[in-house]
Amino acid sequence: MEIRQVASPQEKDDAFHVRRVVFVDEQNVPENLEIDEHDDTAVHLVGYEQGEPIAAARLRFVGDYGKLERICVKRPYRGKRYGKEMILFMESLIEEHTYQASKLNAQTHAEAFYQSLGYETVSGEFMDAGIPHVTMIKTL
Repeated sequence: MEIRQVASPQEKDDAFHVRRVVFVDEQNVPENLEIDEHDDTAVHLVGYEQGEPIAAARLRFVGDYGKLERICVKRPYRGKRYGKEMILFMESLIEEHTYQASKLNAQTHAEAFYQSLGYETVSGEFMDAGIPHVTMIKTL
């Protein structure tokens, strides 16, 4: 997968398309919650496989953390390590910005995936957009 930091309107459209397919269409997240006020200032990422946008994420810098958000991979491409590639790419960007830690709110079904990448759960379960989540952090 080729991961790009969004630098054009087309790449941003591609990233938002992947997010819409996964979160709005598949998980029934209301679009007004999926696309929010942070999208204007966040760093957006999009992953391509043979020219097709298949993965997306956004990164914000909040407090002492690089905050990983909206990480998603289209269904046919899951289980092929693309999610891990996206996380590692985002962590490298966080380090480039001289932050020492990353943080994310994980859907509980993905908690073990993030634990396998070194993330530690630091909260109890909470609901976000009708989906159970936990907060996780990792020292880089």
